[in-house]
Parts: sequence; C-alpha cells; structure tokens
Amino acid sequence: MNVTIIVCTYNRAGSLERTLESLAAMAVPRSIEWEVLVIDNNSSDGTRAACERFCLRWPDKFRYIFEQHQGLSHARNTGIREARGEVVAFTDDDITVDVAWLQQLTASLTDGRMVGAGGRIVPDRPFAPPTWLAADALELGGVLPFFDLGEKPSLLTRPPYGANMAYRKDAFQKYGLFRTDLGRLGDSLISSEDAEFGLRLLRAGEFLQYEPKAIVFHAISEDRLRKTYFLAWWFGLGRSSVRLAGPRRNIWGIPRPLLSIARAAFRLVRKALGWVLSLRADQRFFFKLQVWMLAGCILESYRQLLRGDVKTYNSQTAGAAS
Repeated sequence: MNVTIIVCTYNRAGSLERTLESLAAMAVPRSIEWEVLVIDNNSSDGTRAACERFCLRWPDKFRYIFEQHQGLSHARNTGIREARGEVVAFTDDDITVDVAWLQQLTASLTDGRMVGAGGRIVPDRPFAPPTWLAADALELGGVLPFFDLGEKPSLLTRPPYGANMAYRKDAFQKYGLFRTDLGRLGDSLISSEDAEFGLRLLRAGEFLQYEPKAIVFHAISEDRLRKTYFLAWWFGLGRSSVRLAGPRRNIWGIPRPLLSIARAAFRLVRKALGWVLSLRADQRFFFKLQVWMLAGCILESYRQLLRGDVKTYNSQTAGAAS
C-alpha cells in the first residue's frame, strides 16, 4: 500500500520540525510505501528552510510544495492533488505522532471495505481544564482538539478530526475535495471542513473506522487556554454552522436567513440571561460562549441575506480530485 501523509503549515517552523522529526522516526512495515508532503500555505518564517533540510536528508520520503492560495482547505486540496499514494493521511504542524501511528491508522484501509479512518488525539503533556471552563464546553472538538473514543476499535458514527485521519484517495475522486468556504483562513476560526467531508461520506453510506492505537500528541499552546481564544472559536463555530447548513428554501416567501437570524436572536437572549444569572463561574462562561456562538450565527445569516442566500457549497470543492 502506498500512503501520502499531508502536513499543511503556516508560520510554525519550530513545531513543524518536531512534527517532521516524529514522522521520520516512525516504524513502518515494508508493506507500506510512504511519503510526507508538506504544504506551505504562504509562511513568512523559516518554514521553507526547515522543510528543505528534511527533503535533503530523506529525498525519497519528504516533499515540499508552496500553496499561495491562502486557507487550510486550499492547502489540503493541493496536497490531495499532488499525493502519489492510494491512501491520504492527514496530521497537523503542531502534532507529534506515535511510532506506530501510520501503520495503525491505515490498517483497515487495505481491503476497500473502509473508505476512511481516524485515531486518537491526546494532549502532549498532563492536562487539566481551566477552572473557569465547564465540562460541557469541551464536548465540541476543535477548540481543544482532543479525540478519544476509548480503547476498542469500532465503526465511526461521527467524523474524525483533521489532525489524525486518513482516507482512500478515490474517496476524494468520488465525493469531491474539502470545501473552501470552510477551514481556517488567516485569523478566522471558521473551520469544520474536516467534519463536513467525513459527514459527506457517512451520509453516503461509507464506512469509517476508529483506530484507538493510531495515536498523535497535540501540543497545548498557551493561547488556546485563554478565554479570548474560546470566545473567538465559538464565534467561528456559529459562522461555520450556518455555512454547513448551506442554502435552504424560503418559507412562505420569507428568506430563510431572516428566519435564522430571528431564531438565533431569541436563543441569544435566553443564553444571555443564563450568563447573567448563573451562580457558578464556569457555567456563566459556558453561557457566554453560547452567546458568542449565536452572534456568529446571526452575522453569517445576515451575510447570506445580503447575498440573497446564494449557494455556499463551492463547486470547486464539490468536484472530484484529479
């Protein structure tokens, strides 16, 4: 089996080097031919130089590609087009992988029954949630991107996360690429392109496997443990959810974005009351996060209304990979 590992990066030369070192140190059986494809999405730091050092040390394993079109989905889609492998695996530039990661992640993709797989994402150091954070606030992945469904392999009923997932390349040829109206872009925290693709496959009746022994370790940066980051992420979550829903029919001649704004505004008032009236600090902040999320929903719905609720599912990303 041939596997291409795609690592998209933007101005993280230091952590990227640790990621690439862990990939170079993997124990991979001879039955798996593998390569690492680094997609540099307009970095202005030492990313290119760091990648070139790996390309010189392992010219048959590491490749570097510069993608000028800004955005994580654009970078991932470029990686898919350039991939030589029949299986495409993804991880992030602030990850270190377990020595057996690639073998474990791709083990179920050899016979064609499974079209994709996802593994565990765990913190790279002992971690305790901040005291101001309610447990409910961690149920949505991404803000602290951990993914752990236990010790037993199983079929996935929810999509894996982009830091630890793999798909057969023909899945992109059949179902299209990542949506470019989703995914990180600059300072925007709009995301969910990985979740949307996984849901696309699950809704089509495809099978995805959870591989608990395919483990990656995610760095916990200090900025992700600040309230300002959580608020920004939940605001982006609200905007992402509207884009995920896509254009919908009007009801009784009333534009759906307008109805969405009214519904979100009503919910926002209720959550704001919870924010003000809750006695526990962690619950107050959880309500505040939901207020920010609903504000994101309102903003994105308003933008859809101004555009006439145009189709947001980009035809470029809906098309097949070449």
